[in-house]
Amino acid sequence: MIGKILHFKKKLLVTLVILCLLLVGCSKEAEAPDKLRDLDFTVIGEKEQPDALKEIIAERSKEAFQISYTLGGSLYIAVGYGEQPSGGYSICVNEFYEGEEALYIDTTLIGPGKADNVTNTPTTPYIVIKTEDIAEKPIQFK
Repeated sequence: MIGKILHFKKKLLVTLVILCLLLVGCSKEAEAPDKLRDLDFTVIGEKEQPDALKEIIAERSKEAFQISYTLGGSLYIAVGYGEQPSGGYSICVNEFYEGEEALYIDTTLIGPGKADNVTNTPTTPYIVIKTEDIAEKPIQFK
């Protein structure tokens, strides 16, 4: 009797493992949105930012933020990473492109290197890019 129960448990375990492997193997990866074209942009400093955008950034800079702001024929996109423990941080724009349904922007926060001489004063790194005001598409932040 015990032998039959152990044999049944082994078969059940093997069946469950095979089922799990099939389910994992059949899962569909999220498809990346179709890229229509890369978009040109310029990283701008605080002096070139519209005053209203500067105010919004100042209000939100302690926490991570993602902002889009349109003025005239220009679109401004700001990405901040909240308060960091020291200076020496920078932000890289990995991708900025137009897709079928939206504009996509992917940024990365880069920390200071070990050899960098940085202040121990907390900072709030952010980046602002300026581009043409493109069709009424939402912005997807990655």
